Amino acid sequence: MAIEAGKAVVAALREDIDRLFAAEPDVRADAYDSVHQMRVATRRLRSVLRSYRTLFDADESAATEAELKWLADLLGVARDAEVRAERFTDLLSGYDTVPTEVTDSLVGASRKAYTDAHAEVLSALDDKRYRRLRKVLKTWRTDPPLAPELARDNATDVFGRVLRRDRKRLRKLVFAEPTATPADRVELLHDIRKGAKRLRYSCEAATTVLGPDAADLGTRAKRLQSVLGDHRDAVESREAILVVAVGTHGRAATIYELLADTEEAAAGQEISRYPAAAAFVSASD
Repeated sequence: MAIEAGKAVVAALREDIDRLFAAEPDVRADAYDSVHQMRVATRRLRSVLRSYRTLFDADESAATEAELKWLADLLGVARDAEVRAERFTDLLSGYDTVPTEVTDSLVGASRKAYTDAHAEVLSALDDKRYRRLRKVLKTWRTDPPLAPELARDNATDVFGRVLRRDRKRLRKLVFAEPTATPADRVELLHDIRKGAKRLRYSCEAATTVLGPDAADLGTRAKRLQSVLGDHRDAVESREAILVVAVGTHGRAATIYELLADTEEAAAGQEISRYPAAAAFVSASD
């Protein structure tokens, strides 16, 4: 018996909503990696709503997606600071002695940024806006506003169309990259990463319905997302180092220069992996 698209997408949504709700207590307790887990669950939910948008009431879907973006952006500030603190700690661990000013300006400042951002997250979790979002998501978990005319369609057909559309969108971005100007290429690579992430999540939502083919495509999209994510992390880390290095002298200036060079090399290594990671996008469906 064919599975209805509406029932299949509700099952996918339920998993992500449960992940989001499960992460909340850990975020409140500031448990390790909890902000990351809640942010991923929030982004996955938003991505599924965008990719499978034709299955839902357009207005309600857009409103919920906007609130999920608000939450993801809020969590993102804390997560980005957390990542920078960990990255700078790892970079500095390669030196026997590091001036206190270097450690403070990189690791210390990032940890403070995380603490401040985490406090903002906690405040938001206790606010009416988040409580409204929780209430909406509880409804989406069991009784989302489906579009009746499409929700009863065969899930295999609907999910297959979604994956082809998301892959086509990603392919268009990848094909534009070789002719992009250096200034435009940075943002285009960021868009390719976001496109890969969207395809990954739409594939993961479709794996139960479409099986190994969707799982394999999702794995390839995840690899592309990871390569470009690591590249962007290195680029942004280098830029942050150069900013704090302005006006420094002596040992501190030397370390900043070496750290910036390390991150430049890391960015180059990651971007060298990009062609192979993106090759699947050009393959025939």
